[in-house]
Amino acid sequence: MSELNIETVSRTTAMLFSGRLDAPGVARLWDTAVKTVKKTGRGKIRIDLESVDYMDMAGATFISHLSRLAGSTPAEQSNVVTGVKKEFAPLLDLSQKSKNEALSPPPKVSYIEKTGKDLTTSLEDAKMFITMVGEITAALFSCLKNPGRVRWADTWMVAERSGVNALPIVILISFIVGLVMAFQAAIPMRMFGAEIYVANLIGIAMVRELGPLMTAIVLAGRSASAFAAEIGTMKINEEIDALTVMGMEPIRFLIVPRVIAATLITPLLTVFSNLVGILGGMVVILSFGYPPISYYNQVVGFVSWEDLAGGLVKCFVFGLLIAATGCIRGYQTLRGPSAVGDATTRAVVSSIILIAVFDGIFSVIYFYLGI
Repeated sequence: MSELNIETVSRTTAMLFSGRLDAPGVARLWDTAVKTVKKTGRGKIRIDLESVDYMDMAGATFISHLSRLAGSTPAEQSNVVTGVKKEFAPLLDLSQKSKNEALSPPPKVSYIEKTGKDLTTSLEDAKMFITMVGEITAALFSCLKNPGRVRWADTWMVAERSGVNALPIVILISFIVGLVMAFQAAIPMRMFGAEIYVANLIGIAMVRELGPLMTAIVLAGRSASAFAAEIGTMKINEEIDALTVMGMEPIRFLIVPRVIAATLITPLLTVFSNLVGILGGMVVILSFGYPPISYYNQVVGFVSWEDLAGGLVKCFVFGLLIAATGCIRGYQTLRGPSAVGDATTRAVVSSIILIAVFDGIFSVIYFYLGI
């Protein structure tokens, strides 16, 4: 049982603790000890722990709190506590250090310094990203020379999870977008009695732009995040280090199958997206009283094979970007409870940004090529 005796000698109040300073003992003595220190004032308190038989972290925190109330400076706080046994000294030091770190305000950082740190971090991240892209590219060329090195079983499994399982959501979003876009385009077209030309707009927009773009964004949110989470979890569990120790190449073993699967499956999903989006537009045209053959003739007569090929070329690049970005962000996962979540977020954001950038590049190239 913990006890507290208070003695006053020549203007100094001595607080003599004895027994066990654990959580129940601290709870019993807290009010009395704190009131005594506050009543006596700073610099007039001496805390004696010579008769203490047991102390845990609760007791150490209690003594540190009392010493802080009794002394105004760190030097005075250390002189307040006397009679500390050797086995209790590390607990008191740890408690005092933790409390001081918690109370110390964070250092102020100027705007220029913060901007410089952010720029340095961004440049280091870009450097690491480019390095990983180079390693993945080298691994892909190596697998092209020797296809037997590719883990095809894993590749088809990833293609099924990333592509086949994503087909329902791609179909749903494409149908709704085609439907909504047809209704919106029909409003100005009706003013000129040209509702049938909505078919031209839906066909060219879906095949050249919206089909590839929507498919890529769906895969960025669905597959890139999954790749980052899978590889990030492996990184935290040191499975990637184990592969390296076993003499296996992590990039060829983990990343190459995912890149190949996403690159092959994205154009196939885009074809379904194009067809379903055009069907969504046909529903609107049929509601205006036009026969299906009129809609079909407008689309087939306006959309060329060049338009379809241009959209599919985009898809190959989008699939490569999505898979590579997700795998790289997962490979860059750090330690910590939120590391996998941060890697997943970065994978999705980076994928969408790269998709938008490369879509703009393709638009400029197609414009000048007259495609």
